[in-house]
Amino acid sequence: MERIDVGILGATGTVGQQFIALLAGHPWFRVSWLAASERSAGKRYGDLAWRLPSPLPADVARLEVAPLDAFDKAPSLVFSALDSSVAGEAETTFASSGRLVVSNARNHRMDPLVPLLIPEVNPDHLSLLDDQRRARGLKGSGGIVTNPNCAAINIAVVLAGLRQFEITRVLVTTLQALSGAGYPGVASLDALGNVIPYIGGGEEEKVETETRKLLGTYESGAVRNAPFTVSATTTRVPVADGHTAVMSVELAKKPSLEEVAAALAAFTSEPQQRHLPLAPNPPIVVHAAQDRPQPRLDVQHGRGMTVHVGRIRSCPILGYKLVALGHNVVRGAAGAALLNAELIVARQRSGADAHPHRNLETVPAVGEVQTHQA
Repeated sequence: MERIDVGILGATGTVGQQFIALLAGHPWFRVSWLAASERSAGKRYGDLAWRLPSPLPADVARLEVAPLDAFDKAPSLVFSALDSSVAGEAETTFASSGRLVVSNARNHRMDPLVPLLIPEVNPDHLSLLDDQRRARGLKGSGGIVTNPNCAAINIAVVLAGLRQFEITRVLVTTLQALSGAGYPGVASLDALGNVIPYIGGGEEEKVETETRKLLGTYESGAVRNAPFTVSATTTRVPVADGHTAVMSVELAKKPSLEEVAAALAAFTSEPQQRHLPLAPNPPIVVHAAQDRPQPRLDVQHGRGMTVHVGRIRSCPILGYKLVALGHNVVRGAAGAALLNAELIVARQRSGADAHPHRNLETVPAVGEVQTHQA
């Protein structure tokens, strides 16, 4: 199988390194180009600090890190792990040069022409990519696709499993891992034995707005946000990896608790139907034990791509409450973007060709609205 060459923007950071780890031995993609800030540009990647427990792939270690303005040397598909302070302009430049940018950064998520994508939740939103190319005159395979905030993604997957019951209101408090703050992250004396009740950068607003776009409906070149309301409180806790969300949900159809649990356990979508390489199967694991899910015990399940749900019970205010967990750096960042790229390539070959095409210029961005059955 001929693999597609891919590049990574922001390759030296926490999410950039996770991209490299997840792409090691990937059956469809091969890392052939890396870019980072001028501090790292011109250096051999293997000479830079590697902070993951998995070994650095030898073929990646040999690559020289390019500067961010070397877009003319990049392959046609690039993953962006850039910090938001530089991602907006850089991603726009790469897209304008004919590259497809699959981004983890927040800058373009709420752009009305940019798909904010979770393949299990809203694969039909990829239709925005065609609209984006037409409206902005992007050449070749140029365009931007984003994945959501690392806390919003787990919440949205859970809500997608419940939307057949007509969601009306959501109240959520997150307990977010230290790795979500990047490296070096939160100072140890601030984090140890503590709960920090505020995360900056508009974290709560991201959960509230992105979730509604993710569960929204694509209609005639635009996404109409889901009609339910979301209220979020986001906190930082001394956990290495894994964002926990304590959720209360109001459902108009008033299912039983058993029906809610069954719907979440049976939830599946296009990535599982297409057997995408990184797609967890099932995407949601429902735990019966009252002391699960736990980050230490569960967050690595399914290569870090599984969303976990437990403690499904009655809520005296909104009707239903539960605890959800997902790996913030994998499912909530690098893995999310990689699964997005897998879906794009899979739709390109429409299930007929057993091998992904190297040329991404004809990637179709249209598809039927997916129905999720419980």
